[in-house]
Amino acid sequence: MATKHEQILKHIDGLPVGEKISVRQIAKALNVSEGTAYRAIKEAENQGYVSSIERVGTIRIEKKKKENIEKLTFAEVVNIVDGQVLGGKTGLHKTLNKFVIGAMKLDAMMRYTGAGNLLIVGNRTQAHEHALKAGAAVLVTGGFDTEEPVKRLADELEMPVISTSYDTFTVATMINRAIYDQLIKKEILLVEDILTPVQETTFLTVGDRVQTWHELNQESGHSRFPVVDDNMKVQGMVTSKDIIGQEELTLIDKVMTKNPMTVGDKMSVASSAHMMVWEGIELIPVVNDSHILKGIVSRQDVLKALQMSQRQPQVGETIDDTITSQLVMTSNRGKGEEVYNYGVTPQMTNYLGTISSGVFTTLVTDSANRALRSYKRGDLVVENMTIYFIKPVQIDSTLEIHPRVLDVGRKFGKVDVEVFNQGKLVGKAMLTCQLLDRS
Repeated sequence: MATKHEQILKHIDGLPVGEKISVRQIAKALNVSEGTAYRAIKEAENQGYVSSIERVGTIRIEKKKKENIEKLTFAEVVNIVDGQVLGGKTGLHKTLNKFVIGAMKLDAMMRYTGAGNLLIVGNRTQAHEHALKAGAAVLVTGGFDTEEPVKRLADELEMPVISTSYDTFTVATMINRAIYDQLIKKEILLVEDILTPVQETTFLTVGDRVQTWHELNQESGHSRFPVVDDNMKVQGMVTSKDIIGQEELTLIDKVMTKNPMTVGDKMSVASSAHMMVWEGIELIPVVNDSHILKGIVSRQDVLKALQMSQRQPQVGETIDDTITSQLVMTSNRGKGEEVYNYGVTPQMTNYLGTISSGVFTTLVTDSANRALRSYKRGDLVVENMTIYFIKPVQIDSTLEIHPRVLDVGRKFGKVDVEVFNQGKLVGKAMLTCQLLDRS
């Protein structure tokens, strides 16, 4: 039987998109305490099907698919621009497909404004009205209000009119930044993107016996299974090692490994790969915040996903991408001994005008990574790094970076990196890296 928490989540999931909900209303409707209702609403917010908006309340929204991440909802725009909703609150869950800056005559502005757009404009009431009729939402800049008939029209058409104290240029920059940040997040693979879902996962329960393990082993050809209780909470893991020499009727919970390592579905694939390789785990259960089984991932799944993600084109460029794209190989002295050049630009410096320590660390790490890659060893995670800053490096300097692989084992690699400016040693680093073998 579903718990009260699960019943509330199911109830919220069944509410129409755009409906406003409250702790008191949920507690009354389902006859539960306000504390239970509050926790369930917070969980629903984490899962992405309700959103709490300042000065509006908590609203049931459409759960956004990951591939639609580059589009923002109007509710998210309210949060980005610290806005106030003047009308059309029920349309906050809708997504905008582009924004239009209204810095032109009305008829010209309307030629560019269509359904699903967001018109960013000052206190031009006529433009607000025309945009709503064209199926677009309105963002009024400069802290201005709009007229009552426009607010009524917004409510009737379920398209938001939002007011913000920021000017048009600042608002456009903020929205652009938010879309760009989401594009970068889109590039980060999460465990939920690659897991084998619970519907396709073979698992045992604490009440099963060893003979059930043998049956599942015969059917699936696998030897590792998560063990759950009646509420689908993960209690253990059982492998062929645990089964050896056990009687057929022995209960699984007597032989399983209790409190096994698990990963959350929102954990990055890189973090889970690190954990699995470091701990020598071949298969790991994926759980939600309540420790309920959501699926499994294998070490093979994780390493394959990392390999694939490196071939994807970068859409949103991070600071690391900007730095490493300027690192150019100038000579190759042999396996694991390349030489790289890097020009120090103003944006890569600190307030003293010398190279930022974060930029220096990124350069050292990336050059070590490239040197180790010549050994065809797959991906790596830096376990330990010691950096010595010997001399400050000024703007417009050209650095020469010499990574040298000292040792490569099956699981670890050691790299020494020396950094020169005009022939003088300015920095040195020693890195120990864990190698994530793709085999």
